[in-house]
Amino acid sequence: MSDRPRPTNRGPRRTLLLTGASRGIGHATVKRFSAAGWRVITVSRHPFPEQCPWEMGPEDHLQLDLGDPAQTAAAIPEIKARLAPEGGRLDALVNNAGISPKGAGGARMGTIDTPLEDWQRVFQVNFFAPILLARGLVEELQRARGAVVNVTSIAGSRVHPFAGAAYATSKSALAGLTREMAADFAPLGIRVNAISPGEIDTSILSPGTEKIVEEQIPMRRLGKPAEVAQAIYFLCTEASSYVNGAELHINGGQHV
Repeated sequence: MSDRPRPTNRGPRRTLLLTGASRGIGHATVKRFSAAGWRVITVSRHPFPEQCPWEMGPEDHLQLDLGDPAQTAAAIPEIKARLAPEGGRLDALVNNAGISPKGAGGARMGTIDTPLEDWQRVFQVNFFAPILLARGLVEELQRARGAVVNVTSIAGSRVHPFAGAAYATSKSALAGLTREMAADFAPLGIRVNAISPGEIDTSILSPGTEKIVEEQIPMRRLGKPAEVAQAIYFLCTEASSYVNGAELHINGGQHV
């Protein structure tokens, strides 16, 4: 018997808005929700990737630079218009987009050598965009009694050998924002949680990751994007109906 989830026809079709959808965890998340029958609206600064397999992908893709606050604010009415056929409901918002600038040769950028404009752009994408989208779409989330999932990182709780200082502190701030949002949004019927991935097998892994796997991860392997997508799906469905303000660590025990 296949483990592939089957679409469900019970009740209105559910809708997910996902940022950072073009690769890695985002790509796996689109496939997980699409397989369960959800409509997925994707947001990325890149055009729709033609190799992606989900139905109606190009028509439900917004090319948007979340590093531009004016662009992000201007996209809210467009997203609302796309939700109108679904009764103006948004069942889940997953803030997955994130950037981490590198130095020459892919070097880690610390607090001393990261230019101010890089700090500002990283925080705009990784921290400010999630709250701008959630606040802008709060009525749509409230109609669906929906869920918000913010994607933080293991780098948000410790100095990481590859993740830059701006990225790491933005993810730490996003974890704090998740708690604040959980307190503010829950009375409206909206749950807000976070997932904190560790070393996941994607195209952006840095050389030397294998040493982290051998020395720091008890399970002695990288995580799979599909495993992260499963956790996101859990936090967006009734299986987690009393989970609010949590940060779920997905790292094979690396944080212990």
